[in-house]
Amino acid sequence: MQQLATVWAVFQGLLLEAIPFLLIGVAISSVAMAWDPRGKWLQKLPQGTLMGPLSGALLGFALPACECGNVPVARRMIAVGAPLGTALGFLFAAPVLNPVVLLSTWAAFPDKPWLLLLRPAGSVLIALLLSGLLQLLCESDLLNGELLAERNLSQPLAKFSLLERRSGLIGEPLAQIKLVNQANKDGDFQPIQLLSHGVNEFLELGSLLLLGCVLAALIQTLIPRDLFLLLGQAPTLSIISAMLLALVVSVCSSVDAFLALGFAEQITPGALLAFLLLGPVIDLKSVSLLSRVFTWPALALVLAGVCLIVLVLGQALNLVLL
Repeated sequence: MQQLATVWAVFQGLLLEAIPFLLIGVAISSVAMAWDPRGKWLQKLPQGTLMGPLSGALLGFALPACECGNVPVARRMIAVGAPLGTALGFLFAAPVLNPVVLLSTWAAFPDKPWLLLLRPAGSVLIALLLSGLLQLLCESDLLNGELLAERNLSQPLAKFSLLERRSGLIGEPLAQIKLVNQANKDGDFQPIQLLSHGVNEFLELGSLLLLGCVLAALIQTLIPRDLFLLLGQAPTLSIISAMLLALVVSVCSSVDAFLALGFAEQITPGALLAFLLLGPVIDLKSVSLLSRVFTWPALALVLAGVCLIVLVLGQALNLVLL
């Protein structure tokens, strides 16, 4: 009974922490739909291996969202045909470049100026490398089937034939097809359509968030947090244990710095940086949300790629500071 009470308490904490940011993300997505229903402006965002992810990352300053709230915004960008690199740059870097996150990092670690510099810089580097890696895949292997169908609807006929567009709609929710077709016809969304879209997206992503929070709460309760910190002073193992802790704890990026403050002196500098870099990209809570953007093989590639990048960055920092 005690464990069940702990699981329930952890679940509530994770959910209450994430829901406001999911609401913000859905609201931003709905506003973008109202402002640019056909995605003409979003399609003009910078492209290219470097400028695309960089411009997407910088949008994190203007569209503050944590790793839960940035998913609906990134999905909207991809769905309307924005450059893929730009959308991926926003998805991976915005949770750290959010001004609230930067301020909370400064408030938690005013005595570690290197962390205030390396956390946003490392986040941008992760966004650049991951977006470059993922764009090596074709979109059908990269993007969730429903999202790919929405994206195909926004592409010019020169790129996708009518047959390809039609085939891309297999499995697409009927309500979403009607909504997109109505926008293409009228060039605008009615308030009731926007409200319906926002509610449906929130309920859909919220149910996935619930699943992620349950999983994170169960694992976090069954595996004591102290277990991950036993090897805190070993240069390599400390980084790996901090990365596992970030995956399991699944705390929001807006408050993860204050959580890390509690064990910062027990681990190496590289492990501290790894904890603050990995969680905002992917954790147990956000896996189910990210499955609405990526296919499962692509999501596994995201996890493997970010873990490798973070491990290398943490090792490099330990070599310099230890």
